Amino acid sequence: MAFESLASDFYGFENQLTEREREFIANLRAALETELKPIVNEYWERAEFPRQIVDVLHGARAIGLGFEETAPFENSAVFRGWVALELARVDASVSTYVGVQNGLALGAIGICGSKEQRAEWLPKLASGEVIGAFGLTEPDSGSDSAQGLRTIATRDGDDWILNGSKRWIGNATFSDITVIWAKSAEDGQVKGFIVPTGTPGYTATKIEGKQSLRIVQNADITLENVRVPESLRLQNANSFRDTAAVLRETRAEVAWAAVGVAVGAYEAALRYAKERVQFGKPIAKHQLIQDLLVKSIGDITASIALCTRVSQMLDAGEQRDEHSALAKAFATARMRETVARCRELMGGNGIVIEYDVARFFADAEAVYSYEGTREMNTLIVGRAITGEAAFV
Repeated sequence: MAFESLASDFYGFENQLTEREREFIANLRAALETELKPIVNEYWERAEFPRQIVDVLHGARAIGLGFEETAPFENSAVFRGWVALELARVDASVSTYVGVQNGLALGAIGICGSKEQRAEWLPKLASGEVIGAFGLTEPDSGSDSAQGLRTIATRDGDDWILNGSKRWIGNATFSDITVIWAKSAEDGQVKGFIVPTGTPGYTATKIEGKQSLRIVQNADITLENVRVPESLRLQNANSFRDTAAVLRETRAEVAWAAVGVAVGAYEAALRYAKERVQFGKPIAKHQLIQDLLVKSIGDITASIALCTRVSQMLDAGEQRDEHSALAKAFATARMRETVARCRELMGGNGIVIEYDVARFFADAEAVYSYEGTREMNTLIVGRAITGEAAFV
């Protein structure tokens, strides 16, 4: 398929990808435009997940790109960032589904699992045979998960007994497995467990009334004496440092997804500006409208540049927590400003879902907060540059 760069990629960063990577992006873009874009607003309004898109995403091999067991070809972290951008450019919720399935569930097993666990679970997650979720956040523990985790894992012979609760767990209403993070009663360290969702004592209840990422099926999870064999404990997850290693990689891709949300809103606003006629001419001819568009493309371009560099550092083995934290904090802040400008540009039509920007505007609020709030990521970067921790 012929490759055409996004007009919103003002400096042509995407052209730095390999020919094979660009071809993949072009095919994914076409599939999303054909299969997802025409139905996304309908499902967003109903707060339902379009299950048919699962086959499209897994058929396009958009899952498992970062691991040798499941990657269709050798690729870069920059390319995987562009995949996240492309998904979020059409819909942030579907991008979140992929982020949970790929970066969190598959990623947790890929990073913290044994060779045998990787061999068993990664292909199933990549193909869509198994749908995964990632259970870290709790009702009373979000930003302080490193210290405040209340879910407890108690050793019982060759099994572990899990008790506790989780909240805001994406994909959890229909997942086959959930990676549950719990504090060991023996040593107080955080450990990870692959929990089949049909296990007795495991219950997932959909969170209702969301006004952001409405397509994402978030759930409250309760764990009451859930028995998990030692063989389903992630063998290389022995402390929260290992959990953080998973989040370090996914946080950078969330930054890319934030750029995608900004791009989606910008493209919708630009189309509108060219078509909407006021005072006898398209509003794109008005200076104040061009000012909104130029500020938006500037923030998008700066965010792409930052995300490109942090992904290059990941490929080189140089990325640290503060690098991904800055990317996430910066890109989501610029995204929030961009979607607000785009809504402003469209006037009253900016709050009507048929013009798309209202959906991007609402979804941006969740992307701004999940995988580490701006404040927490700011403190991570602040500690790195000053040498002083200011978390409490």
